[in-house]
Amino acid sequence: MKITKQLQFTIVGLAALAGVSTLALDFSAQRSESDGRVVNTSGLVRGGAQRWVKFEVEGEKRDQISDAVEANLEGLLNGSDELNLPAAPAGAYRDKMLEVQEEWAVLEAAVAKFRGGNSTPQQLVQVSEDFFELTNEAVKLAETTAVRNVTQQRLANGAVLLLNLSVLGFIAYILKRASDVLQGSVSTMAGTSSTIAETVEKQEKIIQEQTSSVKTTTSSMEELGSNTLQTATQAQASARDAQNALSVALEGSETVEKTTAAMQSLKDQVGDIAKQIMQLSEQTAQIESISKLVSDVADQTNMLSLNAAVEAARAGEQGKGFAVVAGEIRKLADQSGRSAEKIGTLIADIQSSINSTIMVTDEGTKTAATSLALADETSSAFANIRAAMEGISQTNEKMAATAKLQAVTVQQSVSSMNAINLGAQEASSSTQQVKESTSNLSELSKELSLTV
Repeated sequence: MKITKQLQFTIVGLAALAGVSTLALDFSAQRSESDGRVVNTSGLVRGGAQRWVKFEVEGEKRDQISDAVEANLEGLLNGSDELNLPAAPAGAYRDKMLEVQEEWAVLEAAVAKFRGGNSTPQQLVQVSEDFFELTNEAVKLAETTAVRNVTQQRLANGAVLLLNLSVLGFIAYILKRASDVLQGSVSTMAGTSSTIAETVEKQEKIIQEQTSSVKTTTSSMEELGSNTLQTATQAQASARDAQNALSVALEGSETVEKTTAAMQSLKDQVGDIAKQIMQLSEQTAQIESISKLVSDVADQTNMLSLNAAVEAARAGEQGKGFAVVAGEIRKLADQSGRSAEKIGTLIADIQSSINSTIMVTDEGTKTAATSLALADETSSAFANIRAAMEGISQTNEKMAATAKLQAVTVQQSVSSMNAINLGAQEASSSTQQVKESTSNLSELSKELSLTV
């Protein structure tokens, strides 16, 4: 550890020790005052009880004296801010004061008995003497405690004095060491002053060479800074173009996604149409079967009407009315047959159209699926393009930021080189001052060696 640090720590320790000593002395003074008040108050209890009994024997009642004695007793035992008394600590004195308090109760009872005429003055005085002996012992204990505290404080003060003397001796030792080190430093300083002068001359030559090199480097750095600024500008322009291309790619990707969704919807609609056409084909087949059934019914009805006409002709006059009905039924059967034939023709045409529609919807479904697959491939291609453009944009932004940072760094380097150049010039001009200071230092070391 350095001597200066040792001195500083020693001074701080001495100050702390002085503060502790002051606090200890203050505590000792307060403790002595407190012990003195305890002794005095114990004496007041002893003397007050005697005065009270004396007045009682003479026929005078002085209850204020007994109140004062009781207050002093309470303060000595439990402490009192009014009397500035501390509470009695556990020990012989406190035990004795508890006995005094019990004897005081006995003395109060004796006074009350005397006032009632139930005891003689000699009896009251005897109780008072017992109380006096007990309080006298308590006073002696208080005095013994005070003397013991004073003795302990004297020992503590002696220890503090020894500690102070030790610290002062240590300070004297540190000062001697500092003097020895200072004398050695003076001798070393006198010997190195000439070496410093020679080193300064060498540094002056080196500084001149550095000044020339710094000028050349500064010119090169300025050219590099100009080129770097151009590179940064071009990188920023490339980054803007890449950002625009990325925006276009994003728009194309969104359009392809919309197209894919539309193609998917179209495919679903074509599928729904195919399902409806299949249902229509099934319903047409059912109509065809019904039409055949109607045609068969019409043929059977026509046969029945012919049979009815034959039977009506056999019946003669009685079957004429039935023959008319049979004729009407035949007409209806003929109409039903022709209608069934027309329905069959229409159903055949509808079935042909349905078959053509089924083929067309099937082709449309296949075309929609193909278009949807192409749209998915296009969407993936646009996603790849977008990812590539994002990478290019980020790379260009990083290049622009790097180029800009390089330009700033080059400018800072140029500024630093200029500062170095100025510093070298100042250092060159300062070497003369250093030479003069070295000579002054040599003279000062000689004077200091004579002084220390």
